[in-house]
Amino acid sequence: MKKENQLKLFGLIGRNIDYSFSRKYFSEKFKKNNLNDCIYRNYDLKEIGEFKKLISSSSNLKGLNVTIPYKKIIIPFLDDLSKEAKAINAVNTIVFESCGKIIGHNTDYIGFKKALEEKYKSNPENALILGSGGAAEAIKYVFKKIGCDFKIVSRFPNKEQLSYDQLSEKIIRKTNIIVNASPIGTYPNIVEAPNIPYKYLNSKHLLFDLIYNPKETEFLKRGKLYGSKTSNGLKMLKYQADKSWELWSA
Repeated sequence: MKKENQLKLFGLIGRNIDYSFSRKYFSEKFKKNNLNDCIYRNYDLKEIGEFKKLISSSSNLKGLNVTIPYKKIIIPFLDDLSKEAKAINAVNTIVFESCGKIIGHNTDYIGFKKALEEKYKSNPENALILGSGGAAEAIKYVFKKIGCDFKIVSRFPNKEQLSYDQLSEKIIRKTNIIVNASPIGTYPNIVEAPNIPYKYLNSKHLLFDLIYNPKETEFLKRGKLYGSKTSNGLKMLKYQADKSWELWSA
């Protein structure tokens, strides 16, 4: 085993992240590619202020992933943002540059775009995004890029958003894709699902859940009952993780 100060440290910061895919994915990648000086850890932070303590006590940190609930509130702790992270206003990847700067990036949008392209031969025209956090920002960015009209659905909507109570049959029928960008349904709360009127769904809909644990959420199960196509967040996660590694190893 290499001494701690000889290792290149990578990891994930978030809250209650024992379930996370990232540590297993990167640990297997490092083993497969004989990257014996690389290690990936979970850094479960109770609050974002602990980030300062983490980086001051780990001088060999090379890169971090960021998950719920820190994708937006991590930004003031960083020296700069990539063009995409600035536009999205959320960070899911941090690069510790050799010059000492800490740069925030967003690879979620790349993961979602690639996963979406595998499901659609042509771009969807109308979408609903469930949730208004950092993950939703990346989805909005992709939809704007491909010219897909969308509405955000939130439990606490602003004047430009919809509440769940406002989701009428007319709104659901004209929608092509519904993206769950909220944490509702994530392990261990697997019996929960976003409160949408599932009875208006049909085979023309795609339900895309950013959640990957469980593989089939209650949201997706209910969509299947009405003939909708479904996709979980696993491919998106792999694509964004690969882009994170590309940034870290550049």
